[in-house]
Amino acid sequence: MTYGHRHTGPRPRPARAAVVLGGLLALLCAACTGGSGGTRQPGQDEQTAEGPIVVASGLDVTGSGSVRQQLIEEWNRLHAGSEAEQAKLVELPGAADQQRSQLLGALQSGSARYDVVNLDITWIPEFAEAGLISPLTVAETGTAADDERDFIRQVHATTVWKDRSYARPFNTDVGLLYYRPDLLTRADIAVDKQPNANWTWDQLYASVKTLGLNPVRSEDLSGWTSQLERYEGLTVNTVEAFADAGVELTDSEGTYSSSKGELKKGLDTLLDRVGRGRVQPAAIRSHETKSLTDFAEGRAVFLRHWPYAYGALEDLMDPEEYAVNRLPGKAVLGGQNLAVTSVTGDSPRAGNARALITFLTSRESERCLLDAGFAATRASVYGSTAKPCWPRVAAALRPAGDAPKAAATGEGAPQGQGPEARAAYIRLLGAALTEAVQRPRTPYYGAFTQVLQTHVHALLAAQRPDTAEAAGRLDKDLRDVFAGR
Repeated sequence: MTYGHRHTGPRPRPARAAVVLGGLLALLCAACTGGSGGTRQPGQDEQTAEGPIVVASGLDVTGSGSVRQQLIEEWNRLHAGSEAEQAKLVELPGAADQQRSQLLGALQSGSARYDVVNLDITWIPEFAEAGLISPLTVAETGTAADDERDFIRQVHATTVWKDRSYARPFNTDVGLLYYRPDLLTRADIAVDKQPNANWTWDQLYASVKTLGLNPVRSEDLSGWTSQLERYEGLTVNTVEAFADAGVELTDSEGTYSSSKGELKKGLDTLLDRVGRGRVQPAAIRSHETKSLTDFAEGRAVFLRHWPYAYGALEDLMDPEEYAVNRLPGKAVLGGQNLAVTSVTGDSPRAGNARALITFLTSRESERCLLDAGFAATRASVYGSTAKPCWPRVAAALRPAGDAPKAAATGEGAPQGQGPEARAAYIRLLGAALTEAVQRPRTPYYGAFTQVLQTHVHALLAAQRPDTAEAAGRLDKDLRDVFAGR
């Protein structure tokens, strides 16, 4: 596998599948605040290098024993003799759009002292344009440059806005295809579980047709499911369909670059993908938790989901009941990046904050994130010479998955797919990340995703969808959004 470099069977078990899949982070973004330049915040001149270094982050979706908190504690152990270098993790409540609003308000007003912020990758342009986070120096030569180039190229690109890097990749995400070999085999459909046996959408559609599914009755088996509720999951699915159709909405600096004709092509691709007889009818009301439960309980044979679902399924299903592969066509990147706030970046605390980020995104720390259920951001973590997770962090983590392990104990409890399958999964995850695509890069992302969700969800719900008319309305609104109007 080649990584880029960047210089800058048994029936489903409903009772088990009903385990609460909590702690999910919806990837919603509310209306954005644009603007450029930064303002000096209250108390900036008085800052000193005293601890703790405060890291603001959303909740840990993996349910793995809070790997982020464990990494902070490992840093504190390594710097036990220095009060100025101690760190503290503050987890923000609410969904992602609420967290974004909290961070914007706190950083613009100076009401909370955050030194490091863990930002959704789609927020980087907005926070950079508003002057709320500090650019990071990217080494061109030497050991530091080699370390920087170890980040997967597509993932590292999410830290960049207008040719400057504002963060370091912490954990990433990419769409994957989960499927039910047991149900396919029962229908006499040959299943190749090798991770290099990539599905195409046509093959998936053919399997759905062979299964003879009846999507009119939602209680019956349905072909595939995804997250088509009116939230960020719908944006992700739409952008993936647009990318498969060759439709790009913006250039690298957030300028609108599409047209009514291009949008129609993208919308037609999406409608073909989620048409009657293919997608589970309930998908239009599904988010991450609902779609994962439908898959585990046998109401869908195929599922588009994120990497953490691999660990979650260990709690819900027997090893032979599920498998994972690359998503057909294009897959969208997700994840979070660590940035130093502008207030701290201009203070004596900056050096300690940047050193903490370097530790949290190190090869060892990234391996801990992967072991916990996140997707790691470094190419080396997916190779045969990957450094192991910090020993004390590894000992504190329970196996990945967002359903409690205590709910899957005793005779007959799932045991996971084993080390060989796990190694194959890690290889395919690394390969998927190298070819993933980004959502539009813009300081107005919050407004963009709201507009896209509104138009697309209405189209999916229409009895007789007219993609030409929908494309015309969407084109007009997107031109306004990306112009900041």
